[in-house]
Order: sequence, then C-alpha cells, then structure tokens
Amino acid sequence: MTVESSTDAVTPTAATVLVVDDTGANLNIIGQLLRPHYRVRVANSGAHALVAAASEPRPDLILLDVMMPEMDGHEVLRRLRAQAATADIPVIFVTALDGEEDEEKGLELGAVDYVTKPVKPALLLARVKAQLELKRSRDWLSSKNTQLDAEVHRRMLENELIKEVSLHALALLAENRDNETGNHLHRTQSYVSVLIRKLRKHPRFAAALANPLDCQRMVHAAPLHDIGKVGIPDAILLKPGKLTVDEFEIMKTHAQIGRQALVDAIERVRARYPFTDMDTHASLAFLLTAQDVAGSHHEKWDGSGYPQGLAGDAIPLAARLMAVADVFDALMSRRHYKEAFPLEKVVAIMREGQGRHFDPDIAEAFLGSVDEFVEISQRFADHGPEHGA
Repeated sequence: MTVESSTDAVTPTAATVLVVDDTGANLNIIGQLLRPHYRVRVANSGAHALVAAASEPRPDLILLDVMMPEMDGHEVLRRLRAQAATADIPVIFVTALDGEEDEEKGLELGAVDYVTKPVKPALLLARVKAQLELKRSRDWLSSKNTQLDAEVHRRMLENELIKEVSLHALALLAENRDNETGNHLHRTQSYVSVLIRKLRKHPRFAAALANPLDCQRMVHAAPLHDIGKVGIPDAILLKPGKLTVDEFEIMKTHAQIGRQALVDAIERVRARYPFTDMDTHASLAFLLTAQDVAGSHHEKWDGSGYPQGLAGDAIPLAARLMAVADVFDALMSRRHYKEAFPLEKVVAIMREGQGRHFDPDIAEAFLGSVDEFVEISQRFADHGPEHGA
C-alpha cells in the first residue's frame, strides 16, 4: 500500500517525504508530525517503498524502518542505492534498534542519519529539516556544475572551431603560394582520417591511436604539413620546369622551415606557461603534432628522405601517415610541373614505395582503402587548370 497525502498548509513546492513502516500506527504518528511542513507519502512494506521511490512525485527524503517482514530496511536501502533513479535520495533510518552496531551498519549502507523509536518530534523534525536543506544545497550545486560544464563545453567547441579555421587559413596561405588550392588540404586531411580508422586496431598502432584526442590532433595538424613553403622563393616554388639540384635543395628546406616555425611557437607557449605538465596540455600537444607533420612528412621509411634522414619508427607516426596522404594526392593531381597520373599508375607507385618510402603497414592500409581515397579525391576535386581527372 502506498498513499499520498498533504494538507492545505503545504505549498506546491514543499519537499516530499516518503515514510516507510510496516506498522500503521507508526505511519500515522510520523505522517501527522510531518504533514504541516511537507508533502507526505507512505509505504507499508519494502516492496511498496521501492515503487514509491521511483514514481512521481519523487521523494526528496525517505524515513525508513529497519525491521520489516519479507524485505527489511537494509535490503531496501541496498536496492535504492543500486538504481540510478533513486541512488541519490537521502535515507534516514527510523527504528527501534538502538545498538551501536545497528547504527554503524545503516550508515555504512549509505543512510544519512539514524533516529530511534519512539521518535521525539522535535528531534525528528530537526533531522528531517537538516537533511532536506543539505539535499537542496547539493541539488543547487549539481545544477550549477551542470550549467558550468555545458558552458565550458560550448566555449571549448567555439575555441576549437576558431583554432581550426585560423590554422586552416594559415595553411591555405602557404598552399596558395604553390598555386595549390584548399581542396588539397581537405583531401590530405581526409586521407589521414581514413588511415587512422583503418589502423586503430592494428597491433603496431593500437596503443598510439587508442586516444581519440591524439587521433584528432593528427587529422587537424595535417593541413600544416607544407606551411614551410612560405619561406621558399617564388622563382623556385613556382618554376614550371624541373628544378636544378641546387634549387631542389632549397625546396627541401620547406620542411625544416615549417618545423622551426612551430618549434618557435612551442617555445613561446612554454615560456609564457611554465608548467611541468605543459607537454600534455591540449594546445601544446597539437603544436607538437603539427611540428612532427611539418618537419618529417618527407622522411622515408628506408632513411633516404629529408630533412633529417630518419628511418622506420624513428619517423613520427603523424608524419608517416601524412607521407602516404601527400604522395597519393600529388600523384593524382595535375600541377604546373606535371600531369596527373592515371589511378593504376598511382597505385603501382604507392605499392612500389611500400617498405621503402612508406611504413609498410600504413601502405598496406592505403592499398586496402583505395576506393575511399578515390572517393575523397573526387569529392574534393579541384576544377581549375592545375587538377587532372
């Protein structure tokens, strides 16, 4: 049996108290004591108490008898705490058991207070009032924390959007100097995303790609791979024919120029925010990833790349991913110095570079994703004179 009752003196916003006892006389006594101040609901068994606690109006506080047949108060409390909807409802045990061990057991189970029978009206009202005030304070704080979390999340998303747009614009300035378009950035970024998705369960990469934030940083850093081109003279960068040996050496410096620009940016951040855990800060972690991409995407698996001649796993993972994405896009695209290659030749060149130019497992992931790469290439196709079919 569950009964809801109230009096005219109780306001609609009054707290709801659920009284649980298998003795009708006790329900009447405690109910009459509380009704001038609160909305009172009653239950005469543990099973009914669980139903009442989970139904509207939800109780703000439960006064729970311990000694009841079939399901005692201790078991009722265990079940209340096991359900998300009722886990946070404060419970005061009201019982004839007055032993210290009984009180300790009730408190260990999660009761907030312990009142012995026969109840003293003033004491019970004071305990109920105190616990309801604590609950209101907790609820208010929880509400404020929820609002604060939502605002922090909103601002983080806003900052991430501003950062991504700003960095994309910066990267586009470098690409435009090479008569490249923003679609190259979209394509290579999407290629990197495909490779990460393909490799996340690979034994060699599972640990490095386990954190979604690390993966996100690699994808977001991809457009900055050629930022160092801003430091290459136009006569070399835009030369329509083949570069001389000396000119190519200058062209190769764009990787180091880009890396150094990001190194300088990182040092400025560290100087301004000299915290010991700064290397794990999201913004700095992103710059470190971008540094790897810009400085090492022309390194080759066999050590024959530039600028440092790194080999194998010494090449940062983000750069190894970028190498596959960048070379594929370059082969598929028409430039002022070359025609676009047909897909069959592109795939053959990429396969030939497996284990030589490219990390063999990343190249294998590419070879298993050619259709996705082609779809991305077509979706973000350039339609100007520099792009082929």
